[in-house]
Amino acid sequence: MSERTAYRPGVPCWVGLSSHDITASVRFYRDVLGWDAAFDARPGAAGEGRFTLNGRVVAGVGHAAGDLPAGWHTHIAVEDAWKTAERVAAAGGHVVREPYAVMDEGHAAGFQDPAGAFFMIWQPGRRAGAELVNEPGTFTWNELATRDTATARSFYPAVFGWGAEEDDMGGMEYTVWQVEGEPVGGMMAMGPQFPSDVPPHWLTYFAVTDCEATVASVERLGGTVFVPPMDLPVGRFAVMADPQDAAFAVIQPSEG
Repeated sequence: MSERTAYRPGVPCWVGLSSHDITASVRFYRDVLGWDAAFDARPGAAGEGRFTLNGRVVAGVGHAAGDLPAGWHTHIAVEDAWKTAERVAAAGGHVVREPYAVMDEGHAAGFQDPAGAFFMIWQPGRRAGAELVNEPGTFTWNELATRDTATARSFYPAVFGWGAEEDDMGGMEYTVWQVEGEPVGGMMAMGPQFPSDVPPHWLTYFAVTDCEATVASVERLGGTVFVPPMDLPVGRFAVMADPQDAAFAVIQPSEG
């Protein structure tokens, strides 16, 4: 289902971009993914914006705090943000930002897993999350890259109740996170292909109709290509960063 009005707990429901130059980010993603942008003028919105596609909200954008790097952040749906924060701490994670209200939209919180990968949660209020997913120009997958897969396999099930199924992703060991038997995200081990200074992280994948054309747009607009277009059983993908070094991936799903 592409149009969404609700998400089950434990399912990634939202991705948000922290940017040091929101105007530049809006221009970049308009050209790369076809997005428009709208900004909330209500008091307390702090300049937060929404990326839209064909009138549907697909992602968020806001100011990166201080000297923190720009980046895309995965948000996972929960029923109770405070109880989730307790589970994170009990499982060995770090509470970066305690649950806080986003006006009447919902409640968010930010964490690091035991290896340091940052992720967020979302307890819905008026907004459940992205209104459109798994379509060209929308997020379709969220993937953890970590050097400690063993700890992650115990941490995330303890926090979100996820199942973990091993998969052979084109000869690479890969873990598929599941909610009630349905895939909701992935995990890969960080091997020598990752520079030693790259920390564990969650990576957002956006669906596209033409991987090569999207990569060419990113290069033309001053972005960086980390992994050029490659084929996997699920489709043709590439990993890149925008001009502010916010990393993301795109995937052209396989037909059939």
